[in-house]
Amino acid sequence: MVNKMIGKIHSFYAGGTVDGPGIRYVIFLKGCPLRCLYCHNPDTQTFENAKEYSVDDIIQDALKYKGYYANSGGVTVTGGEPLLQIDFLIELFKKLKSYNIHTACDTSGATFDKFNKELMDKFDELIKYTDLFLLDIKHINNEEHIKLTGKPNKNILDFAKYLSDKNKHMWIRHVLIPNITLNDEYLIETKKFIDNLNNVDKIEILPYHTMGIVKYEKLGIPYKLKGVNPPTKEEIKHAKQLLGV
Repeated sequence: MVNKMIGKIHSFYAGGTVDGPGIRYVIFLKGCPLRCLYCHNPDTQTFENAKEYSVDDIIQDALKYKGYYANSGGVTVTGGEPLLQIDFLIELFKKLKSYNIHTACDTSGATFDKFNKELMDKFDELIKYTDLFLLDIKHINNEEHIKLTGKPNKNILDFAKYLSDKNKHMWIRHVLIPNITLNDEYLIETKKFIDNLNNVDKIEILPYHTMGIVKYEKLGIPYKLKGVNPPTKEEIKHAKQLLGV
C-alpha cells in the first residue's frame, strides 16, 4: 500500500554520528515553535521553502543506506521540531519499524499538552514506534527558559515525565551557555529533575558554539548572543561533574 503522508523537509544526512547511537540516517524537518537564542539551524524554524516528501519517498532513500546503519545505528528525525509534524512522524516511524530499523526522535517536547486528549492519543501512538527520544532540556528555570526560547518550559518538563512514566528510553541533552545555563544553581536543579526520571540512558552536555552565526547573516536575522564565547574546558568539566556525566 502506497503511503502518501507528506512531510515538510529541510534536508537529509546519511552518516550522522551525533544524533543517537551508531551511524544514523538523519532527517531534518521544517518548523519549530521555539526561537532559541543559540539555534544553529534558524533556516529550519519556519515552513518556508520546505521540500515535500512522502513517507514512501523517504523510506526508499533510507533503505539505500541500511547497510551502513543496520547493525548499531538507525534513523533519527530532528529539525526544527519533529513533533510539529506528529502525524507524519507516526507514519514514518511505523513504516521504519516494519523494516526493523531503530528510530530516534530529537525533540524539545515543546508541543506536548497533557490536557489535549486528541494530541495525547497521537503521542501514545508515536511512542509505540519510537525506540529513543533525544530530549532537549533548554533551561530548568521557567523565567529563564522564556528569555532563552520565547516559550515556557512546562510542556517540555511534562513531556519528560510522560516518557518516564511510559518507560521510554531517552537521552537528555542540555546546551551549556556561559551566563545562561552555565550556572551551578540551575545545573544542580536540572540534575535533581533528571534523577526523578526513569530510563534516562545518557546525559549529553552540548557546549554552546558560534558556528550558526553565518546562517543568521545570510538570512538577515540579528544574532542575539553575539559576543558570548563558548564555555572553556574547565567550565565544561565542572558542569559535567554537577550533572553526573
